[in-house]
Amino acid sequence: MKVVQADAIHSNRYPGSGHRKRLREKFFESGFSGFLDYEIVELLLTLCTPLKDCKPMAKAAINKFKSLKGVLDADIGELTTIKGIGTTNSLGIILFKALSERYAKEKLSNKVILNSSQLAAEYLQVKIGNNKEEHFVILYFDSKNKLINEEISIGTLNASLVHPREVFKRAIKDNTAQIIIAHNHPSGDSTPSAEDISTTKRLIEVGKLVGISIIDHLIITSDKYFSFKENGIITNSF
Repeated sequence: MKVVQADAIHSNRYPGSGHRKRLREKFFESGFSGFLDYEIVELLLTLCTPLKDCKPMAKAAINKFKSLKGVLDADIGELTTIKGIGTTNSLGIILFKALSERYAKEKLSNKVILNSSQLAAEYLQVKIGNNKEEHFVILYFDSKNKLINEEISIGTLNASLVHPREVFKRAIKDNTAQIIIAHNHPSGDSTPSAEDISTTKRLIEVGKLVGISIIDHLIITSDKYFSFKENGIITNSF
């Protein structure tokens, strides 16, 4: 009895299986090096799309969302507006993003010493960088820059959300030496507003009165950040 390889069977049933096989072999050989953005999306779509050419829908997704990052940031409802992408075969994209975030979070969780603005920003990008609502975060540190607690609130940076009483209440209770405040800009623009600057200066003055330093205010987006310390608005040291 003649044994027919699975790839050969699929080649007869699905002419594009050879391309799919080459795409996977390319990944096994060198990872995503040399991949175009649409090829990465295509590879992810093949995970849950049997016997169908995924290249057109991958190119359509990149065209609609403008970049690989845009595709990965899209939710399932947005992805399914692309012809050929449904709730089932979008799983590869959703799963890849979720696993990437989980991996990054676990990797960063070992870095209990956040002794630079960049390291703190990387930590916060995992937590709030991709959120579509504005979040306000307080990171509480001991005198050796060890993170001892954190709070995350949902809402815009207004007087009620960042009232000094609320910002410093836990800091005083936990004998915190210094804090970093942060919030995300869902728009992707990390430029501080006039209100961001005035709120920061007000909190710095209150911190001086209670003996707790604000060592930075970070504005976070998915791929960049603005540090008040790095830009000279805050002069307290880590």
